[in-house]
Amino acid sequence: MHIPDNYLSPSTCMVMGAAMLPVWTVAVSKVKTEATKAKLPMIGIGAAFSFLLMMFNIPLPGGTTGHAIGGTLLAILLGPYAACIAITVTLFIQALLFGDGGILSFAANSFNMAFIAPFLGYFIYKFIKDRAKTAKGEYLGIIVGSYVGLNMAALATAIEFGIQPLLFTNAEGLPLYSPYPLSVSIPAMMIPHLLVAGVVEALFTVAIYSFIKKVSPDTIFEGTKHKIHPIYGLLVTLICLTPLGLLASGTAWGEWGAAEIKHVVSGGKQLGFTPAGMKNGFSFNAILPDYSVTGLPEIAGYLLSAVAGVAIMMIIFKIISSFHKKNSREIPKS
Repeated sequence: MHIPDNYLSPSTCMVMGAAMLPVWTVAVSKVKTEATKAKLPMIGIGAAFSFLLMMFNIPLPGGTTGHAIGGTLLAILLGPYAACIAITVTLFIQALLFGDGGILSFAANSFNMAFIAPFLGYFIYKFIKDRAKTAKGEYLGIIVGSYVGLNMAALATAIEFGIQPLLFTNAEGLPLYSPYPLSVSIPAMMIPHLLVAGVVEALFTVAIYSFIKKVSPDTIFEGTKHKIHPIYGLLVTLICLTPLGLLASGTAWGEWGAAEIKHVVSGGKQLGFTPAGMKNGFSFNAILPDYSVTGLPEIAGYLLSAVAGVAIMMIIFKIISSFHKKNSREIPKS
């Protein structure tokens, strides 16, 4: 679901940036004024959870791969605005350090995964929970919210891919960017996400939410430091398990390299060319591309990337928390 650079036109990326700017502005304002001193580091922990979940690639129908996001999970635990900030930071670190998702397409990826997934998932969760008013109703809301949130994020991604050949072609009529129209991109994205990825997102969300609610409810919901160690333990466990994400072979749909895409077969026909906008577009070399480290075995590089990513997320929000303490007042509890 991470859109690489040059799959979307520069103008599309600008439009997505304009769409996300007010979202980020409101989210930062909400977090700045409403988050307590102790809860800011919890946003870092939430970002770490999202980062790790995205490393667990799973095989999808059609020979591609996908992953969970944790959007609804973070929205339930931290609130949708804090979840938006956490996933935005995650996507930025992924693009900058690991080349997972593009720099120019950062706003588009944020719109799909940091806006649609957490806000829609949270709205559905609250809608069901507030009407059912039982434990079963709460978990039904979690399941439906996370499933729908992920799939609507996938649908938005498919639409962004699919409109490119409608709007941007060369003199010969060949697509300049993503070459697959809506009739291809929507079923290619939605069928595997509806069948597999959405279910995995719901399972991860229920499992992690249940664990945190059981071992450390106050840590998330009240912003205290009570029983934080089990959550750190869960993060360490997930880090150790991340190499399982290497078992899924293939490339996620819409994430092929410029040299690879011309060999992609869709509908029994090979594409046969590389769109000019992709061949001659923006290029950026990540520090640890594809979560690998030169000279290290693949598993070791993946583990080191997981540790580095989690550490960076937590350090960033720890620094923000320290700044917050110096320049903000604690909001009294109502």
